[in-house]
Formats: sequence, C-alpha cells, structure tokens
Amino acid sequence: MNLHYQVEGDGKTIILIHGLFGSAANLGLLARSLKNNYKVFSVDLRNHGLSPHSDHFTYQEMAQDVLNVIKHLGIDQFSVIGHSMGGKVAMALAALAPNQLEHLVVLDMAPVSYQAHRHQNVFNGLKEVNNHTITKRSEAEQFLAQHVEDAGVRQFLLKSLAKQGEHYQWRFNVDGIIANYSTIMGWQPAVEPFKGKTLFIKGQESDYIMPEYRDEIMRQFPQAKAHMVANTGHWLHAEKPETVTRIITNFLDK
Repeated sequence: MNLHYQVEGDGKTIILIHGLFGSAANLGLLARSLKNNYKVFSVDLRNHGLSPHSDHFTYQEMAQDVLNVIKHLGIDQFSVIGHSMGGKVAMALAALAPNQLEHLVVLDMAPVSYQAHRHQNVFNGLKEVNNHTITKRSEAEQFLAQHVEDAGVRQFLLKSLAKQGEHYQWRFNVDGIIANYSTIMGWQPAVEPFKGKTLFIKGQESDYIMPEYRDEIMRQFPQAKAHMVANTGHWLHAEKPETVTRIITNFLDK
C-alpha cells in the first residue's frame, strides 16, 4: 500500500493524518502554519484521496501504511497529528513505533469504540451520487442534498469528487468504507500503553471526547494532557485554526 503524500517545509518531521471522507488537504491550514518550522508530511490514508483502495481497513493496517512511508523516507524520529479517524490511526501508530514517536497529538477523538451510527445520511448521499452519471459538480451536490442537509458537510464531501474522463467520481472508496464502518467506529484490541508525550485536543461542543472516556484514555496514554477549545465542534482545527495551531506548537516546543 503506497500512500500518496505531500511534503512542505523543513525541520523536524510532523505527520498529519486526516479523518473519514477526507484527504491530505483537510489539514492544510495546520500544514501551512507548521511548515515554517517543521517538515510536514500530509498523507492520504488508504481508500481516500489519491491513495490506493483496499477491502481491508483496520487501524493497525492504516497505521502500518503510514509507518511504511516513514520507513521509506528514512525518518528516524517524528511527531504525528491526527484528526477524528486519523486520530485513531495516529494512536495505533504510537503502538507500532513508540520509540520513534516524539509527540502524539489527537484532535477530537478518543481511543474507544463508538456505538452510534453517525454517518448514515452521508452514506445515503454518496450512494445516491453513485447511482447517476455525473457531468457537473452541481449535479452531485443536488443528489447529495437529498440526504445531507448541512451545506458545509456537502462542500467537504465534494472536495473528494474528481473528474475522470467525462464524468465525476468519488476519490474515496465508498463501498469499502461502508463495509468497514463498524471497524472504523470501533477500536483495536488492547495494546501496550504509549508512555510518550501525548495531547488530546477537544472541541467544546463535540461529543467525541467525553468525561467517561478519561479512565480509558489515561490507561492507554498515561502521560496524556488535555486541552479544550471553546466554542468549537468536531472540526475545531478549521473553526479556530490559529488557536489550535498555537496549542499544538506550544506542546511540540516542550
């Protein structure tokens, strides 16, 4: 699995990992801020962006994909920042390469299995688009809108709609994501705790990190620190990029 990635800046290495339905570009605001002092690698996870598709979609496999890129580039030490699903990939990566990982930053995600189905409307919208031959992006949005009411979510999804020949298609693997949704919402079996520097950043209005998850977070990441960003939801890094960048930079400089 040869992941697509892009590189910016120079200095110590930081790996940025996007969330579900995203791509390397989703953490672009962070990358543009961090590249002034770090060498920033933004990856497309399997089944997303320009990376290959696969029916296999576990967190250990996704973390190994990222580690393979790191090994290929000859990187000895690195820090990693992951948002949402990418946060779980980052946490799984900590288990695979604990001695190489200098800082682990998790944006609005916990190392737990979530029980609620949060994306059924998105799946319905993606499948609706796939049921038609799309020649204009506006057509895709019309079909999406039948199931996805939030215009911001539609625009986010449409970033992964690409023209191939005369028609538009999703870059992410819709069928593969749907088939593995329970795995994506779940969490991997227990691994050795990561005792390195760890920071969880929560959006105040998001419910992905809850007080009842604290014991599980501390069991798996005993050195974890936490920071809450006021008046933000799950997309805290897009809602308050300067605040999130400042929090991350302060943590990386310690």
